Amino acid sequence: MRILFVGDVVGSPGRDMVTEYLPKLKGKFRPTVTIINGENAASGKGITEKIYRQFLEQGAQAVTLGNHAWDNRDIFEFIDAAKYLIRPANFPKEVPGKGIVYLKINQEELAIINLQGRTFLTPIDCPFKKADELIEEAKKRTSFIFVDFHAEATSEKQAMGWYLDGKVSAVVGTHTHVQTSDERILPSGTAFLTDVGMTGPYDGILGVEKDAVLRRFLTSLPTRFEVVKDGRSQLSAVLIDLDKKTGKAVKIQKILINEDHPFYE
Repeated sequence: MRILFVGDVVGSPGRDMVTEYLPKLKGKFRPTVTIINGENAASGKGITEKIYRQFLEQGAQAVTLGNHAWDNRDIFEFIDAAKYLIRPANFPKEVPGKGIVYLKINQEELAIINLQGRTFLTPIDCPFKKADELIEEAKKRTSFIFVDFHAEATSEKQAMGWYLDGKVSAVVGTHTHVQTSDERILPSGTAFLTDVGMTGPYDGILGVEKDAVLRRFLTSLPTRFEVVKDGRSQLSAVLIDLDKKTGKAVKIQKILINEDHPFYE
């Protein structure tokens, strides 16, 4: 099984990069499953039903979220009916939506889990304990388990990778928008990458306008952040191959497309 995961899509520049490059990536790498993190897809804050459906139409089989999942209130109107939209599982049980989705792929099944970290983010339920709970459930159905861990702290992401090594097929980090260079297969067979990176503006700061971010640092005053609308863009992703018998990872490859790293078909 081959999984293509596209990191944090930010605003219309990110959606445009998905439109342009996802068909090319699927044509070149022939993934079995394509997953997109879409928590910033609607103007950098949340996701709408229209965008969610657009991602599915473009070839994604599932869309994960994160701490900005609730920023666009449109989500409360459709999340329970969205079969392939996955919000962090460690929100309290009263929160709408679901934190795990199962995809039937030929004769195999892939479990996709979304979790959110607590360091420097809202202190919701423990992601480690929730991971144990969902993995125990998933193991009854499949050995193919993919985890999107949406977290701020590098240490927390690495801790989750080591904690789940050998228990799941892959743990990849999202949220911080900067692709890391530590892709590896951990000793017990779990593919790991601290952060997949973002898909969206290339010349902003984490996808938003530079001047606003600089003003915040220089003055410490509240500043409105807006997604960069014009200019160059990038796409960040990761490709993971899993052994068809064990579900363990056999290869991990990060993907970065921008003007400095052009895509070759």
